[in-house]
Amino acid sequence: MAEDIEIRRKRLLHRSLYTGMKEVDILLGSFARRHLQTFTDVELDQYEALLENYDDPQIYAWAIGRDPVPPHLDTGVMKLLKAYKLQF
Repeated sequence: MAEDIEIRRKRLLHRSLYTGMKEVDILLGSFARRHLQTFTDVELDQYEALLENYDDPQIYAWAIGRDPVPPHLDTGVMKLLKAYKLQF
């Protein structure tokens, strides 16, 4: 059975707020609060895959531009996260 979209958004928000690295908690938590409600299923898939498959320090390094984003991760969600970092 497919997970309800609102439950999925709440789960992703919780995961964004409690990553284990304070800087990432602040960045991803505020990003998730701002954007998860408008994400499509595809964008939710991209964001969830990022959280599930990559370490917090690496996500942070990509988001702030310290490390280049691998081409297969240079999605709309990653671009939005990098742009959000500039407003943050």
